[in-house]
Amino acid sequence: MPYPTGCFLILSQKRIEKIADTAASFMEEGKTMMSYTDSGVTVSKSFPMSPQQTLIECRYALQIKDPQQYGQIDRVRVYNGLWNFRGL
Repeated sequence: MPYPTGCFLILSQKRIEKIADTAASFMEEGKTMMSYTDSGVTVSKSFPMSPQQTLIECRYALQIKDPQQYGQIDRVRVYNGLWNFRGL
């Protein structure tokens, strides 16, 4: 699973919510890339960020901007199960 980088933190909360809505609609429609071919000429356009990664980034930014509404940031603690083999 991709991890958030925080690239949407500079945007306003309203704009982040709009981006998340657009990414969700693209996922519902199944759009990943758009292409057009005419008379042997092909034009294609792909997203700079996949819809999945966009939603992850939006969620991360919204959790930082408004943790009361969107919840706290997911924190994961790493457990060292080999605590008795510290010398390795």
